[in-house]
Amino acid sequence: MVITTHISIHEISVIEFNHTSHLYQSPSTKGTFIHVKSHIVWSYSHQSLSFGSMNMFRFLFISLFILSNSCKNMSQVHQEKHSNQLIHESSPYLLQHAHNPVDWHPWGEEALAKAKRENKLLIVSIGYAACHWCHVMEHESFEDSTVAAIMNEHFVPIKVDREERPDVDDVYMAAAQLVSGRGGWPLNAFALPDGRPIWAGTYFPKDRWVDILNQFAKLKDENYARLEKSADHLTQGIKSLDEIVVAQPAQYTKEHLDDIAMRFLAQIDFKDGGRQGAPKFPMPNNYEFLLRYGTLEQNQRVQEAVFVTLDKMARGGIYDQVGGGFSRYSVDGIWKVPHFEKMLYDNGQLIGLYSQAYRLSNRTLYQSVVKESLEFVERELTSSEGAFYSSLDADSEGEEGKFYVWKSAEIDALIDDENERAIFKNYYTITDQGNWEHGNNILYVTKDPMSIAQDVDIDIERLEQIVKKWDQVILNKRSERIRPGLDDKILTSWNAIMSKGYIEAYKAFGDRHYLDMAEKNLHFLIQNQMSEDYRLNRNYKDGKSSINGFLDDYALLIDALLAMYEVTFDESWINISKGLTDYAIEHFYNEENMMFHYTSDIDPPLIARKLELADNVIPGSNSTIARDLLRLGEILDDKQYKALSTQMFSNMWPTLSTVNQPSFYSNWMQLLIEMVNPIYEVAIVGSDAVQKAHQMMTSYHPNATYLGSDQESKLPLLEHKYISGKTMIYVCQNKTCKLPVQDINKALSLMK
Repeated sequence: MVITTHISIHEISVIEFNHTSHLYQSPSTKGTFIHVKSHIVWSYSHQSLSFGSMNMFRFLFISLFILSNSCKNMSQVHQEKHSNQLIHESSPYLLQHAHNPVDWHPWGEEALAKAKRENKLLIVSIGYAACHWCHVMEHESFEDSTVAAIMNEHFVPIKVDREERPDVDDVYMAAAQLVSGRGGWPLNAFALPDGRPIWAGTYFPKDRWVDILNQFAKLKDENYARLEKSADHLTQGIKSLDEIVVAQPAQYTKEHLDDIAMRFLAQIDFKDGGRQGAPKFPMPNNYEFLLRYGTLEQNQRVQEAVFVTLDKMARGGIYDQVGGGFSRYSVDGIWKVPHFEKMLYDNGQLIGLYSQAYRLSNRTLYQSVVKESLEFVERELTSSEGAFYSSLDADSEGEEGKFYVWKSAEIDALIDDENERAIFKNYYTITDQGNWEHGNNILYVTKDPMSIAQDVDIDIERLEQIVKKWDQVILNKRSERIRPGLDDKILTSWNAIMSKGYIEAYKAFGDRHYLDMAEKNLHFLIQNQMSEDYRLNRNYKDGKSSINGFLDDYALLIDALLAMYEVTFDESWINISKGLTDYAIEHFYNEENMMFHYTSDIDPPLIARKLELADNVIPGSNSTIARDLLRLGEILDDKQYKALSTQMFSNMWPTLSTVNQPSFYSNWMQLLIEMVNPIYEVAIVGSDAVQKAHQMMTSYHPNATYLGSDQESKLPLLEHKYISGKTMIYVCQNKTCKLPVQDINKALSLMK
C-alpha cells in the first residue's frame, strides 16, 4: 500500500520525471483508490529535521501505516529456469526471488564492490515474505526477462529482507520519505555504488518501472554529477533525522503524566476501540500504557479505553475466531476485515496485554483469547526446538484470506443441526450473500452473546457450548485447506517478545506449561543466538545463526529475561541480563548524544548509523533499553544504569512534552510512569518465595517489581532478609521497607 503525505521542509528540486498519473486499487482497502504520484520529485532539506517536529510524526505514522500489504502463498513454485546469488541465502523472502532472471545479490560488500568495479548504480529492493505488492511487482517485473535484462545490464540489483536487515531498510525508507513523503513495501531505491541513495519509491507497474530504469540509466551516463549532488543532499537529510540534543534532567511530575494521558485519550474511538478512523492497528504498547496509568490513577475512563478496544478486537475479524491469534491490522474502523497475515510480534504482545487486562478485570473473554492464541502459536508458529517462527502469509492459492473465510453453503454442509446452525451463523454474522466480498464471510461477532442467547431462548452457557463445538468442526475442516505460507526464520527480538507473552500468561493463569514454553525458548536463544561474550545474532534458520544482532535484539531479550527472573527468582537470568546490558553499552552507546545506536560498532557501516528513538507496533529499542536499565538498576542498585536511563528520558523530554500524537512514544511514557510513581520493590525471602510471589502476581499491580530467594541472597534488596523457617514479604519503595509480613493479603494492602 502506498500512502501520500507532504513534509513541510525547504525543498530543493534536483531531478523531476513527469509521467501520467497511475491509480491502482489495493485489495486490502477495498473500494479505496490510492494515488501514486504522477511525477517523481527528488527533494529534501538543507535544514536539520527536529525529531520532535510534526514532520517526524508523519514519518513515524507512515512507517506504521504503510504496513498495509496483502500476501502471497510462499509455497508457490517458480519455474526454475535461472538461479541468482540469492540461492545461497536462508531467508524465505530472498529465496522467493532466487530464480528470477534478475541477477539479484544479497546485501553485502560483494555487491557494492561489484557496483564500484563495473561502475553501475545499485537497485536496492526491499520487502518481506508476506508482502502482497512485493509479490505483485515480482510477477510483473522481476520475473520478466525483458525487464531483467535492463536491470542486469545497467545496475547491480540487491534484494533485502527487511525483517533480517531492518538497519538497511531504515536507511532507504528514510530516503523514500524525504523524497516524496511516502513509503511502503516493496521499497525500491536507486543508489550510487557506495550505497548513498539518490532516489527511492515503492511499487511500480511494469511500464512505469521500465521507464524509470531507462531514465536512470540515461542519467548515469549523461549527468553523473547531478546524481552525486542528489546523493550528498539526501544522505545529509537522512542523518539529520536522528539529531537529538543532550538535555539536563528535569523534575517529572504527575501533572506531566496526566497531560500526556489525556492527549492519548483524545485519539481513542470509544465506540469501536482503537484509534479513531481506519485502518486500525492493535498497537499493544499503547494500551499497556493506558492500562497501567488508568489503574494507578483509578481513572475508569482510561480503563474503558482499554477494555472497549480489547473487547472489540476479540470479537472482530482481526481475531481468528475459530483458530486463535490476531492478524496484523484491520483495513476498516470496526476491526472487521483484517489484513490476514499473522505476525509473531503482534501475537506475543497481545497475549501479554490480554493477560494483564485479565489480572485486572477477570473477564473470561480475555482468558479465552490468551488460551486460544497460545494454542495457535504452538500449533502453527513453534519449532521442535522451542523457537518461534516469524509469520503466516495472508494469501493461499493466490487469494487474500482464502484460508480463513467461508461461504454460507460451506457452513450449512458442516452443521447438520438446523437450530444450532442458525445460532452459529447468527453468532458470527454469517449471511447467504456473504459479509465480505465474492460471497465470502469473515467470522466476527457483532451482537452481545447474552442477547443472542436470550433471542433463541437458551442460557449463555448453552450458547457457548454450541459455538465451541462447531468452532472445532470448522477448524478441523479448515485444516484440510491449502495453508498460507510460513516464514520460518527465527528472529531473536521477536522470540523474546513471544516469551514475554508466555510469561505474562503464566502470571495471569498459573499454567506451568506457559512458563515451560517461555523457559525453553529463552534457553534456545541463549544457547544458539548468544556467544560467550554476550554478543547476539539476530537470525536463526536451518540450524544456523546469522546476522549480528541489532539493539532491539538486546533490549527485548533483556526485557524477557528480567520477566523470567521475576517469576522464577533464578538469579542466572539477572546475570545474563547484566552481561547483555554491558555489551550493549560497550558496542551501541553513543557518548555524544547519550542514546544507543541501532547497529553495533562492529557492523560494517552504512551511509548513516541510525537511532531508533520512537515506538511503533514494536516498542522502540531505545525506550526498551532505557526501561531495562532502570529496572536492572533497581534490582542491582546500580546508580550508573539508573542515571543512564534518566538521561535518555531527559533527551527525549522536549519531544514527549509537546507532541500532539503521543501514541508513537508509549513505551517512553511507560518509563515516565515508573519515574513519577515510585516502584514497589516486593522482596520475598524464604522457602515459599516463588509460590507467594505468584499468588501476589495474579492481582494486577502495575508499579510493582518482584525479587526473591529461598535462601540468603547477595542482591542488595534481598541481603540480610532471610529468616530460617519463615517466608517473609518486604514491601519497599526507594530501598525503604515497611515491616515484613508473612500473609499475602497483608502484603497487598501495603501496596495500596
